[in-house]
Amino acid sequence: MKVSYVDFIMKVYIASDHGGFELKSQIINLLDGPYEFEDLGPFELDMEDDYPVYATKVAEAVQKNDQSLGILICRSGIGVCIAANKFKGIHAANCNSVVLAKLSREHNNANVLCLDADLKSEDHIEIVKAFLETQFSDEPRHRRRVQMIKDIDDGQIELKDVVTDIPIQDLPLSS
Repeated sequence: MKVSYVDFIMKVYIASDHGGFELKSQIINLLDGPYEFEDLGPFELDMEDDYPVYATKVAEAVQKNDQSLGILICRSGIGVCIAANKFKGIHAANCNSVVLAKLSREHNNANVLCLDADLKSEDHIEIVKAFLETQFSDEPRHRRRVQMIKDIDDGQIELKDVVTDIPIQDLPLSS
């Protein structure tokens, strides 16, 4: 039987820079469900703080707890996403819609949601809910692609090693 993330209390690490400070508080206070939020900062508004500091905190926490997810917020969502994706095993996705949040989990097994505080086109709470409630599809094509990313992360494969004339179903999958 497949266990759903919503079948137990999910640990969610959340942080922002000054640009996302207010939205971070709204998410923690407005989102109900089987979530245990751990706020990794900042704890007071500091207009001089730097988003890589908070992206590092969330990325390292998610690395240590593979059953957890992370949320990062800055003005555009781009800076925190770039910084978080520097960490092995972190698949951060900058999502500004419910559809992208779902697809990032379903197709890419993203484990960190990055949000913009200034440019939103949809309700942030709905985007967060979609991200937290959606599971990885586990379809072979998605497993294969996520495994390729993991292999790149592990230094086991480079994209130049993937020969395009090999039928996709014949590409090796690591266990």
